[in-house]
Amino acid sequence: MENPAELSEFLRTRRARLRPQDVGLTAYGTRRRVPGLRREELAQLAGVSITYYTRLEQGQSRNVSDEVLDAIARALRLDGDEHAHLRNLARPDRAGLAGRPARPAKGRAAEGFERTRPAVRQLIGAMADVPAVAVGRRNEVLAWNPLGHALLAGHLDPAAPDRPADRPNLSRLLFLDPRTRELYPHWETEARAQVAFLRLTAGRHQEDRQLAELIGELSMKSAEFAALWSGHPVHDCLFGSKEFRHPVVGGLTLDFEALPLPEASGHRMLLFSAAPGSSSEAGLRLLAVGAAASGWALGWTSGRTSADREPVED
Repeated sequence: MENPAELSEFLRTRRARLRPQDVGLTAYGTRRRVPGLRREELAQLAGVSITYYTRLEQGQSRNVSDEVLDAIARALRLDGDEHAHLRNLARPDRAGLAGRPARPAKGRAAEGFERTRPAVRQLIGAMADVPAVAVGRRNEVLAWNPLGHALLAGHLDPAAPDRPADRPNLSRLLFLDPRTRELYPHWETEARAQVAFLRLTAGRHQEDRQLAELIGELSMKSAEFAALWSGHPVHDCLFGSKEFRHPVVGGLTLDFEALPLPEASGHRMLLFSAAPGSSSEAGLRLLAVGAAASGWALGWTSGRTSADREPVED
């Protein structure tokens, strides 16, 4: 087992969020030293011995069956992402069959600097009216079109994804970059989603040294990241909506899709769109005009804000 402490902490956090009465057990009057279900109660619900479950939670059971893991997941009322995460932590030898590191591409730098396929770059570049960003499994930006760059990080050099030393990382920007923090009016919601995604990815790719270094850096530099990480959130948000407080075009509400890219190790394409006829659509069109003009996206750093412009009407 790559990191038995991860499995132990994950199971403890999931036991802690359930009370005996939540799962049909009788709660006796004895005072509990820790919140939630006890090990023996969970073992009873899952139909395994307390000794076996204790060994599993302590990372000492290397050959746990899928049936036992499924029973524990049902007893803990895990959702689909949490169930998959449990399997990844308990069976690290199988965790990555859906995301095992790809064979190094020809010419890839020795330090693990990944690139997306030329066809993906071509596709992203052709989407002039849609913010599009290709990201790796660590949330590093592999490529973006002008509108994607202007939406998410107009204060950065648009060529930064092509340089190993400067490649932007969306998670690092969210927690450590003040401008990116201001981009999200509901920053806490975005932060929880980012941490939940990184938790899920870390379970799938326990061998990823660069991912571990990123998590360590964020834990050291951001108390908010460290607090969220300790709760072991697990979720893979593939679609939904996001609100932005853009420094150039003001408020935007955009739908997003995170599309997994084939033949890649966890690479995804992030696409954003606005409801037809909405003020967000008008704002996105305005941003596209600016993104096409050299340097206009630098309104991020010019001190100009949405309050300096007349609002875009529906």
